[in-house]
Amino acid sequence: MKIAVGFLIITASAIAQAPLTEREKTMLDRIERLEQRLAAVEAATGAGAHAVVAEAVPAKVPGGASLPVSGPVPELVPAGTTLSVAIDGYYGYNFNRPANGQNTLRAYDVSSNGFAINQANIILERAPDVAGGRRVGGRVDLMFGQAAEALQGSRANEARPEVFRNLFQAYGTWVAPVGKGLTLDFGKWASSFGIENNYTKDQMNYSRSYWFNFLPYYHAGLRASYPLNGKLGLSYWLVNGLNQTEDFNSSRSQAVLLTFNQGPVSASLNYYEGREQRVVAGREPRGRTHILDSYITWQATRRLALAAEADYAISRVEEWSAPQRVTGGAAYARYRWNPRFSLATRYERLNDSGALFSGTRQNLNDATATATFDVADGFQMRWEYRRDWSDAAYFPTSNPQLLKREQNTALLGLIWWFGGKQGIW
Repeated sequence: MKIAVGFLIITASAIAQAPLTEREKTMLDRIERLEQRLAAVEAATGAGAHAVVAEAVPAKVPGGASLPVSGPVPELVPAGTTLSVAIDGYYGYNFNRPANGQNTLRAYDVSSNGFAINQANIILERAPDVAGGRRVGGRVDLMFGQAAEALQGSRANEARPEVFRNLFQAYGTWVAPVGKGLTLDFGKWASSFGIENNYTKDQMNYSRSYWFNFLPYYHAGLRASYPLNGKLGLSYWLVNGLNQTEDFNSSRSQAVLLTFNQGPVSASLNYYEGREQRVVAGREPRGRTHILDSYITWQATRRLALAAEADYAISRVEEWSAPQRVTGGAAYARYRWNPRFSLATRYERLNDSGALFSGTRQNLNDATATATFDVADGFQMRWEYRRDWSDAAYFPTSNPQLLKREQNTALLGLIWWFGGKQGIW
């Protein structure tokens, strides 16, 4: 094709040296447009002149203008679909030098004194576009690495974790033509309980809080969401349970979520209840778990962001059992010094009076400082120092017989992400 274009260019040069007829002027104009289209195809696809084309698609040319390009430019995914990839790794050091090589009470940065791949993700998404006439969509998130093992490695929650371990999210969406649009999702999705989520690039800190570790990671079932007005949204979930892709009892669990968004302020108030006990010897315990979760974020200025979370959970194995409670909350602040560098802090407290979270009756505290440097678009470095402490000797050391009341860790995190999905993942 390049030889043909070169021949056309030489021909055009020769024509330019002689008086042009109207037909020749038309031919020269077509040659120039062909050159522009070829350059646009190469720039848009990276496939060079050997790309095979068959239907008109828009292509970007320098300056931002769009040109119609004849022919089918090869697409990895259909129009309106995004394919994205994330790679998240770290080197962590625990000053207690625990004999088991693990950081206690961590959800993701579990490795001590070594390199680790936190997670590698592939996300395929086609969101509904009601304005564009598309009411259906779906999303699949694949997860590999330590995070996958942390989320779905426990048979206490999953009867068959190996089947679903790498499937973090998988749900289909339909926006029903009811009122302002009733969004229905079926499948498995990341939980909205707690202010922190799975993808590190979207968090103020690298390590996750106790509350991220305690509150549910994901749910499977049906959820419905409806915008009450321009500020308030309401959701209802009917799910198998906490971190259960397949249910292990005969009872479904429920959640109601109220969200608020007004300019720089957003908030959420969430309530969950259900029976979370396994069937034992043919008998199903009747105790229930209740979780009340709330959080608020405020973009106070262009540089300063503040956030806070408060939680209360109570659980019983049987209806008549003594309750186990977990209470507390967290506070966050981040200051962006310039477009590439920011500093963030977190303080949290979790009162585990019923040993529901840690297995020990204790009051846990965490103070974390995180520096984030955006090296380039899609590549981020993070430095973090974290101190955990308790009113009980709980944290392992190099001596298996000795426990400390505190745990201090330092970490370097490296995060890459690329693809079509924009904003918070």
